[in-house]
Amino acid sequence: STSEKITLLGHNSPTVHYPYELYLPSYQWWNEGLHGVAWSGCCPPHPYTNVTVFPQVIRLAIAFNRTLWKEVGAAIGSEATSIMHKKHHPGLTYFTPNINIFRDPRWGRGQETPGEDPYLTSHYAAV
Repeated sequence: STSEKITLLGHNSPTVHYPYELYLPSYQWWNEGLHGVAWSGCCPPHPYTNVTVFPQVIRLAIAFNRTLWKEVGAAIGSEATSIMHKKHHPGLTYFTPNINIFRDPRWGRGQETPGEDPYLTSHYAAV
């Protein structure tokens, strides 16, 4: 039905039961792992209290350390997978990394990017 389709447009998709042919479990589309595992339940109480929090991306980027970037990404991925399995979180889609080139400070979210250098950002994105 149309109302069922509309419920699937948000970030928190409910379970879909279609007789005999299709079963899709509920899914949480909006999670964030920019500098540690975060969740769309952004307001306190935060559901995940024992996760690693890393420095903002712009601080990691200025280290010019590909090994560090890879290890941080692996740690975030491991924690996200663990949370999904242990806490039965319905989703493993994370909006990360933000590889926009930071050109205009009026945007206000520059700390979420590797910076304004295209060379550095391309290497950060490739890791």
